Amino acid sequence: MNLKINKNRLAGCLMSILVLGTVACSYQQGTTPTLAKSTSNIRLSAKDLGARAASWQINNLDNLHYIPERYHNATSDPKNWIQAAFYIGLTEWTQTLNDKALLKHIQQVAESEGYGLRMHRKTHADDHAIGQTYLWLTENTGNHQTYKTVQTVFDDILANPPQVGLKMEEEKKQRFAFEGPCQDRWCWSDALFMAPRTWLKLSNATGDPKYFEYADKEFWETVDYLFSEEYGLFYRDSRYFEMKSDNGKPVFWSRGNGWVFASLPLIINDLPKEHPSRQRYIELYKKNAAGLARIQNDNGYWPASLLDPNKVKTPEVSGTGFITYGLAWGVNNGILTEQKYKDAVLKGWTAIEKAVEPSGRVNWVQHVGKSPDPVKKSDTQLYGVGAVLLAAAEMTKWSTK
Repeated sequence: MNLKINKNRLAGCLMSILVLGTVACSYQQGTTPTLAKSTSNIRLSAKDLGARAASWQINNLDNLHYIPERYHNATSDPKNWIQAAFYIGLTEWTQTLNDKALLKHIQQVAESEGYGLRMHRKTHADDHAIGQTYLWLTENTGNHQTYKTVQTVFDDILANPPQVGLKMEEEKKQRFAFEGPCQDRWCWSDALFMAPRTWLKLSNATGDPKYFEYADKEFWETVDYLFSEEYGLFYRDSRYFEMKSDNGKPVFWSRGNGWVFASLPLIINDLPKEHPSRQRYIELYKKNAAGLARIQNDNGYWPASLLDPNKVKTPEVSGTGFITYGLAWGVNNGILTEQKYKDAVLKGWTAIEKAVEPSGRVNWVQHVGKSPDPVKKSDTQLYGVGAVLLAAAEMTKWSTK
């Protein structure tokens, strides 16, 4: 018998057997092993993959040999957005699995940072992202000390709210790590993942609606500015309104859209059921879902340049992870009922499975940037793991009923 088996896939299947105590793989003569697509096996696959990815990343936090040296400083700081995005995924994974060991790890990291923020750019959304993890700890441990610094910074912002516009223009003051003055507000798509949910969680924790009232207003001003009703997609910032790719296509960045699309389920989950903006978030979610579902590649990945798949032809996992998570949430919660969405989720999840090594290392993650850039298989980053953990957490609940 001529049975052709890919060793990495086989190792992944064996890992599934060891971790989950069940066989979640099927083999056909002359083919590589493939995961069966029953609901139960999809859930088992998600538990296995998420556990491997979380374990690999946590075990490699202190040695960044797998990331180019130019990103080491930004990546090594747990308070920076790169690790913050990983911890947003990890908190969702931890809560879904009720994993006490991971909860302890998250507590230890937050305590070691003094529940602090990066204070040199107090208004910048990227530096508010870690607050989501601190406030998640409040929700899961009852410790209200976790958000005191966040609350102080946000009170300062409310006392002196930024008055700049949302157009991305040159930063004349040359402030460190600001692309433009408008980044005192949420003028780029990434910001909608980083900051608004922190403000929402602070309102939920304190019982004071003023924090989310501010965030809700700012969120919708950014949406009105950056969302394309024509394409159902988000421009990364105003510099991309008229920009065209090398192939003459509008530039919509996969991860830039993934940031926003993943933020919507996270915000909706935390919004009180009776909040007057809740349905507005759901309607935006459905528009964005429709725009994204129709441009998925046949191989299951979303292209780095969403409307120009020939710009970057390789897989890209951070955008695909965030988008797969968002679509799976909509299917699981009965918001997306059409078969096309269920098919897109399964294709996206299969693509993610292929990108994660048996060890748990996540491959094909575009490095830090703001537009579609080339990606190599060996490229990985913590926010990509966060995206995969969000998707894995949601796929453990997979239900098409």
